Amino acid sequence: MLLVNIISATSNANLKIVISFTKRGLIDLMKMGRVIDVHAHIVFPESMGKAGSYGPEMGVDSNGVSFFRFGGYTMKPMDYRNTVFMDVSMRVDGMAQHGIDLQLLSPNPLTLFHHIGVEEATMFCQVQNDAMAKLVSQYPDKFLGAAALPMQDIGASIKEAERAVKQLGLSAIYIGTNLPYDLDDPCLDEFYMAIIALNVPLFFHPASTGGVSGPDDARLARFDMTLILGYAYEETIAVAQLVLGGVLDRHPKLDICLSHGAGVTAYLIPKFEGWAKVRDWAPDSVQELGFTQVCKKLWFDAHVSGTLQKQLLIDSVGADRCVYGTNFGGWDTPANADEFARSLTVNTERLLRLNT
Repeated sequence: MLLVNIISATSNANLKIVISFTKRGLIDLMKMGRVIDVHAHIVFPESMGKAGSYGPEMGVDSNGVSFFRFGGYTMKPMDYRNTVFMDVSMRVDGMAQHGIDLQLLSPNPLTLFHHIGVEEATMFCQVQNDAMAKLVSQYPDKFLGAAALPMQDIGASIKEAERAVKQLGLSAIYIGTNLPYDLDDPCLDEFYMAIIALNVPLFFHPASTGGVSGPDDARLARFDMTLILGYAYEETIAVAQLVLGGVLDRHPKLDICLSHGAGVTAYLIPKFEGWAKVRDWAPDSVQELGFTQVCKKLWFDAHVSGTLQKQLLIDSVGADRCVYGTNFGGWDTPANADEFARSLTVNTERLLRLNT
């Protein structure tokens, strides 16, 4: 076993203290205090217009209002230019100000494009992933990259995932919760097995719309309810499908991380537990261990709003299943990384395979 001796001289020149560390222990000591952010979306100018008629497109309308269009849906005002989403220098400076050492960059959830034509989606994902890999290679000590996939075609998704990880060197897969099929659909088993074989984590994040024409439920279009409620709705359904649909039983080596603390899952766990005991749709694992225990096989991005919500998440699934996220550049980005953020570093390193 390799030992490294660190000799510290005290005020007494005749007294020396010698501390021995294993090599891994020294590396861990050097990393103490670093913060890793797994919730950091980015927008690449190279991707504009690469999904054919679906865009995406940025611009300013005749009234001088900035907009962002994807498919038949336009968000106003919306301008990514001269922000951390598109300006790398601003991002790096912002990371320093927030105390963030490393970010996993991820696709813009507005442009996950899981409900458009396969050809357009594949082209967009390829351009997105190429741009992601290029940026990561320029800032290897600051960024890791997550790959976008055309999930409307399982074969195309597996092919692009393999290219993104093996050829481009991306570190994770990042897809939406609202796919063309349920997350426990057997058609996805081949995909899940491919992700396990690639030895990368799989991140789920809701898209802001059910498709490319705005929210499926028109009521969510007002008051930003697609973000306030729509995301939580999608994330909670995702957990139900993954746990109760048996995905975690069929693929025990699959590392899945849900955004925003997985919606309102923590709040609803008692209901999940109760109903699973009286219904025959609960898989054997849930019947034997309980919903909560099986749920703890998932990972949770601890980017939630408020101290009470954070504590509820920790109490429900355990701090050891949480990783740190900021939604960097969003209105709800924390002012600074705190001790809680640092305490999750070991979890994030494990999830992202940073110590292997």
